[in-house]
Amino acid sequence: MSSISPRETAADLAAVATLLEMADRLGIVPLLERGEPVTSAELAVAADVPEEGMDGFLATLVAAALVVPTGVKEFRVAEDFADRIHDSGYLTWSLRANQPYVQNPAAFLRDPAAAGAQFRRNGREVAVSSRWIGSQGFYPAATEAILAARPKHIVDLGAGAAGLLIDLLGRLPESTGVALDMSAGACQEAARAARDAGVGERLTVVERPIQSIADDPGPVAGADVIHAGFVFHDIVLEGDVFDRVLRQCREALRPGGIMAITDAVPYASAERERRFSALFTYLHAGFMNVTLPPEEDWLARFRQAGFEQAECVPHRFPGGRLFIATK
Repeated sequence: MSSISPRETAADLAAVATLLEMADRLGIVPLLERGEPVTSAELAVAADVPEEGMDGFLATLVAAALVVPTGVKEFRVAEDFADRIHDSGYLTWSLRANQPYVQNPAAFLRDPAAAGAQFRRNGREVAVSSRWIGSQGFYPAATEAILAARPKHIVDLGAGAAGLLIDLLGRLPESTGVALDMSAGACQEAARAARDAGVGERLTVVERPIQSIADDPGPVAGADVIHAGFVFHDIVLEGDVFDRVLRQCREALRPGGIMAITDAVPYASAERERRFSALFTYLHAGFMNVTLPPEEDWLARFRQAGFEQAECVPHRFPGGRLFIATK
C-alpha cells in the first residue's frame, strides 16, 4: 500500500486549489457544487467559452479526480469535492485574497497607514475564499446553534457571499433572511448564489457596513437570530461603535433571540491551531490594523451590551470561536 508524504500532500493541495480557482474564475463552481450531472456544453455556456476549450479543462479535472464522467461529455463532482473546496479555501484566502499584503510586507512595515491606503484586498476574492473555508471550518457550530433555535428570520452581518444564509434558508423553508455586507462584489455574488440555490425570493441583500447598525438598526429589526462571521473584529478598535452595534442588535432581537458571533481569538496555542492562527493574527494586526480580542474580552462585551448570558464554543477553524449570547 502506498502512502502520501507531507510534501506530496502539499503538492496535491497546490494543484487542486489552482484548478478550483480557475473553475471559479470561469464561473462554473456553483454548477459543479450542486452535485448533479452537468454537460461540458452547459459549463461552456456558463463560462462563455468554446465547448472545445471546456472539454480540455474538464479532462484535466477528471485527471485530477475532481470530477468524474457520468456519460458522454457529462460529469459530476467527485465524492470528496466539498472537502477539496474547504481545504483549498485556506490556500486561496492566505495567498490570493491577501495577495496585496503578501506581496508588499516591507511597505507595511515601513508605513502601515500609507500601505493600507495603497494596497487593498479584492472583496469578491475575500468573500469566495472565506465561503470555501467556511463551508466546513467557519459555520458548522453556528449552523447547529441556529438550526436548533428554529428561527423565522435570520440576519447575517458581514455575510460576504451569503453561503451560511443560503444553506440555512435551504434547510428552513419557512424562514427569511437578510445578508448585509459592505462589499458590492460580495453582495452581487450573494444575490447570484441565492438565485442559483432557489432562495432568492427569501433573501434580502443589503450593501452596508456593519458599523451603520449603530445608528440605523433597520436591517436587524425583528430577527430571531443575528449572526456575524469574522467581521466584528474589524471594528474592535472602534470601541464605542462596537458596543453600540451590540446593544442595537440586542434591542432588535425578538424575545429569547440569540446573537451568534463567529470570530477568532489571537495566537491560539493548541497544536492543531497554532500555525494558521499565527498567520491569521499577524495579517490582521500587521496589515489590517485589527487586534483580535481574547475570549474573555468577547464575553465581557456581551455582558456590557445587556445580554442575559453568553458562552464560547470552539470549532474547527484554527483559532475560531463561536460566541452565543441570549437576549
